[in-house]
Amino acid sequence: MPITDPQGLSATLQLAFELIRRPSVTPDDLGCQALMIERLERLGFQIERLPFGDVENFWATHGHHGPVLAFAGHTDVVPSGPHVHWETPPFEPCIDDEGMLRGRGSADMKGSLAAMITAVERFVSAHPDHHGRIAFLITSDEEGPAVDGTRAVVEHLRERNERLDYCIVGEPSSTDALGDVIKNGRRGSLGGVLHVRGIQGHVAYPHLARNPIHQALPALDALVREHWDSGNDFFPATSFQISNLRAGTGATNVIPGDVEVVFNFRFSTEVTHEQLRSRTEAILDAHGLEYQLDWTLNGEPFLTAEGELVEAALHGVEAVLGRQPQLSTSGGTSDGRFIATLGSQVVELGPRNATIHQANECVRAADLDDLSQVYEAILAKLFVNGTAQP
Repeated sequence: MPITDPQGLSATLQLAFELIRRPSVTPDDLGCQALMIERLERLGFQIERLPFGDVENFWATHGHHGPVLAFAGHTDVVPSGPHVHWETPPFEPCIDDEGMLRGRGSADMKGSLAAMITAVERFVSAHPDHHGRIAFLITSDEEGPAVDGTRAVVEHLRERNERLDYCIVGEPSSTDALGDVIKNGRRGSLGGVLHVRGIQGHVAYPHLARNPIHQALPALDALVREHWDSGNDFFPATSFQISNLRAGTGATNVIPGDVEVVFNFRFSTEVTHEQLRSRTEAILDAHGLEYQLDWTLNGEPFLTAEGELVEAALHGVEAVLGRQPQLSTSGGTSDGRFIATLGSQVVELGPRNATIHQANECVRAADLDDLSQVYEAILAKLFVNGTAQP
């Protein structure tokens, strides 16, 4: 029989149940942060609530000197979609007969938040006068626009010269087994919306019109075929992808007067976003297009190639799980892109990502207990065994 009552489960799983029960779809937090804050205050954390717009955020710290390790994450989740597609209700957590904790946010990323809290509870109880400072940077706007969440908190911390040396982001980084992959960087993301202008007309009289689709296609083909870079030891080559193309009135006998092309670059550290913009515009200009191009830089690439945090994360996984993780920069963006701008060493370490953003999202319940142990081992490596630099 599925377990629906968390009583008798571990502290980590009990907290995960409480968090998942709150349907905190972006940007609503619905009391998730209050649950976390209450437990952190019991440990003596100093809490700073940082609401921006409709988004709830908080920054919490414990300790008075030395390097800062922040646990970062988000309480918001993506919408569940129609409940008919779920085998169990998305906001009624349960552990099924196969030991899987089911519910929206179980993997992305309320399970990680619960593991972070319980790891810190055990660590602070065992080491109340620990070296270094432990922090939490939590937002309710990671799955949405990501403007008033971590990005805004980071700017607030930057303005007052707040120190943030190390950061563990609890995104679901694992692929086949907990801890098999640690993300030590992410590619940059640069988006563009291109409007190519033509002249609308009747398809039977093309000499009186100018078809912007026909004009744009050779330029788009050139952009698709362009070799932007070769990547490096940590990043694959930069990729260019067209995600949307819109034109026409819906009639079959009208040449459109405008075509809109939406595209995105995922780029490595081998090229800058300024270079991508200038090279793209040069290709468009070479094809003689009449166009308007609006750019959005979603995030710069970041990389923590080596350092105390990577060493501690590798150690934590090996000590608790007995496996050697692979360092990877694959996948999409995360809030780590904002935190890295503070000069912080950043890694992402969380449960398997096999079901994130899907109906029937789930995570192996035992993995959350193991993840909490890994987080505690990282804390011990940095702040007890002396890895962290003063």
